[in-house]
Formats: sequence, structure tokens, C-alpha cells
Amino acid sequence: MAASSKRWLPLEANPDVMNQFIWGLGVPEEEVEFNDVYGLDDELLEMVPKPVLAVLFLFPPSTQSEAEREADGEQDSTEKKLQEPNKNVYFLKQTVGNACGTIGILHAIGNATSEIKLVEGSYFDRFYKSTANMDPYERASFLEKDREMEDAHSVAATAGDTEASLNVDEHYICFTCVDGELYELDGMKSQPTSHGSSSPSSLLQDAAKVIKAMIQKNPDSMNFNVMALSKKQSN
Repeated sequence: MAASSKRWLPLEANPDVMNQFIWGLGVPEEEVEFNDVYGLDDELLEMVPKPVLAVLFLFPPSTQSEAEREADGEQDSTEKKLQEPNKNVYFLKQTVGNACGTIGILHAIGNATSEIKLVEGSYFDRFYKSTANMDPYERASFLEKDREMEDAHSVAATAGDTEASLNVDEHYICFTCVDGELYELDGMKSQPTSHGSSSPSSLLQDAAKVIKAMIQKNPDSMNFNVMALSKKQSN
């Protein structure tokens, strides 16, 4: 399935923007929120509100990571024959330009629906129910035609502090833990990438290790951002 010619404005890596976006679409404000991760050292990770349900990582794809992604795609098709991806991982392909922020959010929420009680009848509630039995490409097509999400994305994209531009060099991916494994969910790849065993309590630390290794491959850039989707603790 070829990428669409449709392009959205990119989402700013800003927890306030992300929170207004998800709260408006059916995630209960009193239950869940995005927070900045200020660094990947243990002390800074300890400051992130727990439990963490997912991690969003924004990074500039280097030539090396692009080559690896293409190699992964070829490897994916070979390994697919040997190893079917875990059906419990909610994953969709990215076909709309600059939609990676929204797809990262859809991956984050979609793999935490057992922890998040979505508002019944809300956009997210309807979206996940409608796409539950679709494959990643059918979900991509569904999203591409979805005016309600396109409008919500557009509002969120213009709510940030920086002026939105169609030309961006950064890309969002999501890390989540499903069935005791850490998964990297990148809509530009054909399927989720497993990074080995993990647990809900170690998700943030496990994702941080993978993110550190990715940052080391692009040492000249400063354009990295990490956010965690955390469940709020009821008092």
C-alpha cells in the first residue's frame, strides 16, 4: 500500500498540546496524561509519574536509521514467514505525511485500553472498536479517510508554541509493553519491533535503553524529545 499524498501539519512535542488532544477525544482527564521525560538517567526517570503506560520518542531519522528501517522492512517480510507478530499489539501503518504524532498517540492509547476507561461513545472509543479486527493497512486507510481525526489533529497541530510547518525532519515512534515484551511501534515499518522482555513497571527504563542507543547513532543532533503517558494516581 503506497503512502498517500495527504499531508497533515506535524504535532509539537508538547505535553499540554498532547493532553488537550487526547482528553478531547475520549481519554478521561482525571485518569491519564502525557508528561515530559527530562533525561534518560535513572534519577530523571524516577521523576516521571508512574505507572507509565507508553513512551513517545521524537527523533530526526538519520541516513543510517533510514537505511536500517529499509533493511528492517526487507527483514520483516522474511521473518514474517517465520514469526507472526503478536496479535495483541495494536499497530497501524502510517500513510499520511506528518501523521506520526497522531499515530504515536493511537499506538500509546490503543495498547493501554485495559488501563484506560475511554469515555463511552467518544471518538477514541468508536475508533478502536471500528478498527479492532482490521490489519495495520486497513487501519491506515480508515484513518486517512477519517475527517473527525484530521480536524482534531489540525486543531492540536496549531495549538503549539512553534509555528507549524509541513516540512519537518523529526519522526515519532511509540514504546509499549504487551504480554511481557517491549515493542517499538513505528508506523513507517511494516510491523512492531520487539526489544525483548519488559514489564509495566520497567517499561520506562527499558524504553530509555533503546532510546539511548538510537540517540548515540545520531550524536550531532539535539532534536530529541521523550514523553511518557502516565496514569494519574487517585488520591
